[in-house]
Amino acid sequence: MSTKKIVLGVVAVAALGAAYFVFHMPSVADVPLPTGPEAIARGQYVWNAGGCAACHQEEGAEGPSGGHEIENPIGGGKFHVPNITPDKETGIAGWTGKDFLLALKHGRKSSGGFYWAAFPYRSYKDMTDQDALDVGAYLMSLPPINHKVTPHDLPIWMPSWLNSGWNIVADVMEGKPEPVSNDPKVQRGAYLARVLGHCGECHTPRNALGMMQRNHEFEGSTIVSKQIDAGTMSGWTIDDFVYFLETGTTKSDDVVGGEMAKVIEHTKLLNQEDKEAYAAFITRGVGATGATGK
Repeated sequence: MSTKKIVLGVVAVAALGAAYFVFHMPSVADVPLPTGPEAIARGQYVWNAGGCAACHQEEGAEGPSGGHEIENPIGGGKFHVPNITPDKETGIAGWTGKDFLLALKHGRKSSGGFYWAAFPYRSYKDMTDQDALDVGAYLMSLPPINHKVTPHDLPIWMPSWLNSGWNIVADVMEGKPEPVSNDPKVQRGAYLARVLGHCGECHTPRNALGMMQRNHEFEGSTIVSKQIDAGTMSGWTIDDFVYFLETGTTKSDDVVGGEMAKVIEHTKLLNQEDKEAYAAFITRGVGATGATGK
């Protein structure tokens, strides 16, 4: 065999290996979706903790039939939030447990395609499988709504398969937030704020490629939202923040509006224990100890 053929063979194998690395489907168990009333109730709670209706359910809609528009910060255009009711024609009828795990934790479609990170799977990737499956159980229990959503309106040079490489780069460039204390309340609050509530999606700065800079967690964005890191929130008590989660009223008696007002519509539905856990994490911050005080 000639040297040229050997080189071409090596290049071809390397290219196939690279393509597999970039495009291969995540290894996700083909687990059944729970259907019992307990799972549905848990899923509704997770749905509210995530504030999912803020994007998926437009004002006046009877369910999460989609249609909300999100500006694309890179390149222009808009994302259109999909219908996630169990409608056969326009929704997610037929989704399995595996489909929900792929979507929520990996940003992947069962077909092998990719979701854009306007859907906060980069935060949801740390969600427990049980929470992801319970959300699926809740969604599949809802009445189907036939509502066709407009496709994403994005520049022609932004095909969705670009997310394959973007995700790999994000795994490296996003960094990691600082660890929190071993206090169970703070740990639970971190899960609520970082994962389910995906607060960092708005409150953490991003680089030029739109990737969160998790080593600057909650330091705010000049475009989107304010700084809510430990230094900024150090003057708040747990009671202050619990009251904020219930009413949207800040320590200085200002009332939030806009997108944050939608968030409050969901955080006020959390149980008291989770509100206090949320507050313990936010007000005491990274590495906090003794976070159960007032």
